[in-house]
Amino acid sequence: MRVRWLPEAWQDTQRRYDFLFKQDPVAAGRVMETLLEGSDRLVDMPDIGRPMDDDTGRRECFLPFGTGTYVLRYMIDNEKNVVIIRVWHRREHR
Repeated sequence: MRVRWLPEAWQDTQRRYDFLFKQDPVAAGRVMETLLEGSDRLVDMPDIGRPMDDDTGRRECFLPFGTGTYVLRYMIDNEKNVVIIRVWHRREHR
């Protein structure tokens, strides 16, 4: 099992990094570490995320960061890989 990022999810991550880097480069780096470590953790424990209520097999993993939380939306594909679909901060208006 391995992690695969959809282009939209990687764009979400890059957008968050760019936004934070302008304010605090160190925090931006820590966010990236949190997101990448969280996605890697899903390889060992793919069921830790909360299943969504839409019968699609998608799940959401909540990653605490400071006083907030980042959300990784993901699914397991037919080859048993963790596919990161989208990424956002819970306070973000989507």
